[in-house]
Amino acid sequence: MSLTVWAVILVLILINALYVAAEFGAVGVRRSRVKTLSDDGNWLARRLMPFINDPANLDRYVAVSQIGITLSSLLLGAYAQATVAVWLAPHLAGWFSLDPETAGSSAAISVLVVLTAAQVILGELIPKSLALQFPTQVALATVLPMRWSLAAFRPFIGLLNGSATAVLRLFGIEASPHRHIHSPDEIELLIVESRDGGLLEPDEHKRLRRALRLGLRTARDLMVPLPQLTMLPIDTTWTDLVHVMAASPFSRIPVYRGSPDQIIGTLRVKDLVYQYVIDGVGSPLERLVRPVVHVAHDLPADRVIALLRDKRVHQAVVTDAENTAIGLLTIQDVIGAFLVTGHARVDEVRG
Repeated sequence: MSLTVWAVILVLILINALYVAAEFGAVGVRRSRVKTLSDDGNWLARRLMPFINDPANLDRYVAVSQIGITLSSLLLGAYAQATVAVWLAPHLAGWFSLDPETAGSSAAISVLVVLTAAQVILGELIPKSLALQFPTQVALATVLPMRWSLAAFRPFIGLLNGSATAVLRLFGIEASPHRHIHSPDEIELLIVESRDGGLLEPDEHKRLRRALRLGLRTARDLMVPLPQLTMLPIDTTWTDLVHVMAASPFSRIPVYRGSPDQIIGTLRVKDLVYQYVIDGVGSPLERLVRPVVHVAHDLPADRVIALLRDKRVHQAVVTDAENTAIGLLTIQDVIGAFLVTGHARVDEVRG
């Protein structure tokens, strides 16, 4: 059998490896890394950016990879059966005294087993491993062949993606585009692997893990429920107001109108003392109330911190889906949850 046959088989296996590497490289590469390279003038990164920056384009990129893998596998099997199996059948018949039909079947099965093993190792496992270890380098190295393949297979991409979406919808499943995202558990695994690989110090690992877990908690998880709050109605008399503030250990107290779940603001001890010094007894409570920020009960804790920082306030009222107050949250509550396990509270500022 000529070297040309083996050369064709090797080329088909390498083509399969190219598409496998391109798929895993594009899905696994970090978008921020490619963007940095693109901004620095890397022309391959510039050509890769449109595909990893847009889920629809990434879907087409993956679809082309799958088309290439399927076609190369089919061509490899058909070509090997037409060449290697035909060449091997008479040899098996002579070596094992087989009739022509049995020898042909044995040759076909032998070629299938050997080529499947070779393709799995050389065309699947090795390129996948390389792509997972070096996603940036692999994604950049394969972007040009993939762009050529996108142009060649363009007529089939929409048809295949549309057909797959239609089949999923028959089973009540919505097709989701490929995105460069990780679940919290995957991110935590990446953090652990970075620590074990020496890329993170133990203290850095702890801080990152706490920050990740903080993002999984919501304002409802960290708030103080209304029944546990010291609160004042807006029509509280001056005498009662002074008594409540004097007996309370808190520096800020929520004020409500009508019912406790209708919080309109907070009263600070500093404002009460200042007003007493300036105007004396008798100032109405409404003049002393400061506005309060409202946050949704399902807002992640890390976004609560950002909101309080942007608004330059220390606390917020937590509301449910009907915009009714259900609790109060201070920035110290969130920071306490970051520093220790559980619902840490700093009563000094809780109202």
